[in-house]
Amino acid sequence: IFMVLSLLSIVYGALRCNILAIKIKYDDYDVSVKPAAYLCIFMWRSFEIAIRVTVLVLFSSVLQIWILPVVLVNFFGFFFYPWILFWQSKSPFPENIEKALSRVGTTIVLCLLTFLYAGINMFCWSAVQVKLNDPDLINKSQNWYRLTVYYMLRFIENAFLLLMWYIYKTDIYLYVCAPLLVLQLLIGYCMAILFMLVFYQFCHPCKKLFSSSISEGLLSCFKFLCFICKPPKSSILIDKAEVKSANSDEVRSSSKTIDSQKGNPHQSVSSNA
Repeated sequence: IFMVLSLLSIVYGALRCNILAIKIKYDDYDVSVKPAAYLCIFMWRSFEIAIRVTVLVLFSSVLQIWILPVVLVNFFGFFFYPWILFWQSKSPFPENIEKALSRVGTTIVLCLLTFLYAGINMFCWSAVQVKLNDPDLINKSQNWYRLTVYYMLRFIENAFLLLMWYIYKTDIYLYVCAPLLVLQLLIGYCMAILFMLVFYQFCHPCKKLFSSSISEGLLSCFKFLCFICKPPKSSILIDKAEVKSANSDEVRSSSKTIDSQKGNPHQSVSSNA
């Protein structure tokens, strides 16, 4: 009961953060959220957070020591990511957060903000993306590529952690159908992604203001991945040339054997004569 209540409270907080982020990004417009949008966000966040927590608990139950590197890599990766983007942009240090704060105080506030941002992204996609070189410290543009990369990497990570749990599971899970549990968890995370796609494609209150829809963004991402995986034309031409040369060599060798076979009867006749 306490676990269900905790999950509901966290999902409700994530839902409110999603709605608040939309209202902050589109402050100049009248934002009206429909019940279908609330339902999609609730299902999206419920599946995403519940599956993520379950995967981490299962992995830590069999590999207690290795859960620490997983958590630290996730946390510090998301913690330093906004700072790396800030250093790459070569923007001046933000001084307008609070006039009463010194440079050290501003740094502490920004570190606490990125600390909270990293903690949220360990379990689910943060509704508000931190951008330190922006005066509002919020990235107001919708980046489909970052969203796609996040969920692709998170799905691969969850699948890998479940695979490790399946390999090293103990006798505690003797009466648990491990393959079925792994399949259910992976399908549950896919359901979270599905509800997220439905929300951004059909139920987002400001979807008409998007420069491109999420379907177009995903299509461009798939084209980019196919372009990366596709071998270069030079190698294809080289392979074709090698095949043609091999075929020509085979034709020449076969013609020589035919000629030699044709010449053998004449040699035998002359020898008989």
